[in-house]
Amino acid sequence: MSSETETGVSGGTDLEILDTTLRDGAQGEGISFSVQDKLAVVRALDDLGVAWIEAGNPGSNPKDAEFFSLVRGLSLGHSRLCAFGPTRKPGIKAADDPQIRRLLEANTEGVVIFGKSWDLHVTEVLRVSLEENLAMIFETTAFLTAQGRKVFFDAEHFFDGWKANPGYALSTLETALKAGAKTMVLCDTNGGSFPDDMTAGVGAVLQKYEKSGVDVGIHAHNDMGLAIANALAAVKGGCRHVQGTLVGFGERCGNTSLAALIPSLELKWGLRCLPRGKLPLIAETTRRVAEIANIPVPGAMPYVGSSAFSHKGGMHTDGVLKVRRSFEHIDPALVGNNRHLLMSEVGGRSAVAERAKKIDPSFTKDHPVIAAIAEKLKTLEAEGWAFEGADASFEILVRRELSRHTGRSEESRRSLFKILAYRVVSEHPTGETIACSHAWVKVWVEGKDEIAAAEGDGPVNALDGALRRALTRFYPELEQVRLSDYKVRVIDGNAATAAKVRVLIESTDGVKTWSTLGVSEDIIDASRAALVDSIEYKLIGDIERKFRAYL
Repeated sequence: MSSETETGVSGGTDLEILDTTLRDGAQGEGISFSVQDKLAVVRALDDLGVAWIEAGNPGSNPKDAEFFSLVRGLSLGHSRLCAFGPTRKPGIKAADDPQIRRLLEANTEGVVIFGKSWDLHVTEVLRVSLEENLAMIFETTAFLTAQGRKVFFDAEHFFDGWKANPGYALSTLETALKAGAKTMVLCDTNGGSFPDDMTAGVGAVLQKYEKSGVDVGIHAHNDMGLAIANALAAVKGGCRHVQGTLVGFGERCGNTSLAALIPSLELKWGLRCLPRGKLPLIAETTRRVAEIANIPVPGAMPYVGSSAFSHKGGMHTDGVLKVRRSFEHIDPALVGNNRHLLMSEVGGRSAVAERAKKIDPSFTKDHPVIAAIAEKLKTLEAEGWAFEGADASFEILVRRELSRHTGRSEESRRSLFKILAYRVVSEHPTGETIACSHAWVKVWVEGKDEIAAAEGDGPVNALDGALRRALTRFYPELEQVRLSDYKVRVIDGNAATAAKVRVLIESTDGVKTWSTLGVSEDIIDASRAALVDSIEYKLIGDIERKFRAYL
């Protein structure tokens, strides 16, 4: 691998990372960033230490223009910004093109210019001559370079163009290079190339331009599910600039997921992509950017997903607890993730014991209590309970079973609260009156009874509101708790309307998120069980944190 001096890559890294979440990522279906969202993404990527942030096209819409005027007020510690735009329009000077002027007005250190490198696009899409396309590339790049901008040339459709007409595809790169471009980015715009195509295309470019002092980069799309593999092949072939989006979303099937690529480059190949000490932030930052985009991080996403280090099978769990590397290719902490032992009937006593140790460190997998909990778990799973997605409910189950089998008093749990009675009524009036639900609940807390009622959009919403209203008098911290997700699954469809249902709810207090579940033939009662577990988990956690702080 080449050194930093040889490649010209700056910032003390071996590879230069450009994140295009705010440009290519924003073109993904269902993604819509507000101006404040875009500013928040910039802060997150800067905290992670990404070298370049492609912040959008200032000539495409008023929102991006407003963003570029506001982002100048941010004080960034690591990242530099670049604006994105096309080459000048045919038949006019670059200085007279309104879009080129807006790129300058964005006042970013870098500018990404995309130009056609596939002759099909030149003649059939742009409908200009091959010579005019080269002139558009040269004049745009030269004009922006003369204005003090660092120009990245995105050779759009490079690999398709190189396969169709290699001489012309390479001439577009040479034109940008002569005009002053500092980085030539080879784009697999349609996402239809294989890793072998990367090796051959990158090799041809480096053979011709390796001594020019220019960096060669890769921009891959995921239309065949090969974006990461193609990016790795390009880096192995000599690319020192990599573009992608942190979470992977983008046009059509998305872009190279940087959160899945960067750890492989750093941990497997020893190539530094982020400033020293930043890699453990990548899982948290990925969740942060996904939350801003209002999408979930895929559970199975490598390195940073919630399932990336999850273990369910008993033999796997036992093995990883004895020797981490037996079933984990890296330490989860290196990327800021955690090992997750899934609780199920196939999990085994090792997994149960490991979870129980968080409550009582004295328990081992051979303790009779652990065996009893494992058997209880199998029984409940046979009845339709599924704890692998409801860690908080499993912890509540463990606490109850430990109390039952060790003879310890359950009073500490009971003293929190107990539902004495509840009623839920749904109304569906005719006419213009909107349907609504009402709930009434009576709880016992600290020797006192409390009754509360609430109206909701549905029976579960009403019950949730009434229960919180009754308990908030005693536990004001519940004001911060809200349901962030609610799912219902029919366990046995053959039983029709008499079937058991499993309710899974996700709750958050703004800092922590946890999941609980309930199972019953009555959807309201299943929801009630999940709600009770959620509130108990929150209150027990707060009590234990206060106790540890007191000690």
